[in-house]
Amino acid sequence: MSSDQKSQVPHTVLRLGDEAPNFQAKTQLGDFDFHKYIDGHWAILFSHPADFIPVCTTELGRVAQLKSEFSKRNVVVCALSVDTVEHHKQWINDINEINNCNVDYPIIADTDRKISVLYNMLNQEHLDQQTGLPLTVRAVYFIGIDKKIKCIIIYPAPLGRNFDEILRIIDGLQLAVSHKVATPADWTKGKDTVVLPNVTNEEATKLFPKGFKPVRPWLRMTPDPSV
Repeated sequence: MSSDQKSQVPHTVLRLGDEAPNFQAKTQLGDFDFHKYIDGHWAILFSHPADFIPVCTTELGRVAQLKSEFSKRNVVVCALSVDTVEHHKQWINDINEINNCNVDYPIIADTDRKISVLYNMLNQEHLDQQTGLPLTVRAVYFIGIDKKIKCIIIYPAPLGRNFDEILRIIDGLQLAVSHKVATPADWTKGKDTVVLPNVTNEEATKLFPKGFKPVRPWLRMTPDPSV
């Protein structure tokens, strides 16, 4: 099989609102069932191109450093690449030392690329030099407590993820589920939010005891109801 043929791996297209497909895998922590792991939690599944890569080392370390931030949002995290479990175990020592952290979340070994295909995580422009097969992109899947996909972000290989933005997305998603509001441009936790258009003024008066400000009949602002 030629390199061109190997790179043409079929993929699925997951959309917002789809249930995140379940899968079983091996991780550096042992056997892993995705739906069992995320049950009762929000979840982030994120892939990285390869182990022992500079940008990936900073990213997985940052996730470990943010453990308390994820925990207080009831979020569990898991990483994935096409490297082996043994490779993950070796790399974690460097991640911990470089970032002064403790990587104790699962890193999935998707060596056969089945999960990467299932979640459309493969990068057709970034191939393994030995096999010619595509490596994984920097994908982030945000999954709700109902196991449905709420947000997807795909980063190119050279661009490290902004974890302040990832936390902001979680805050916004959880706020939208808990209250009848949306978040305006550049919103961060504690800033004013937008009353949903399908909420009447009478309902808004009851829902938002701090009040709301009509900017236009179709744009009403209210203080962040979560703080």
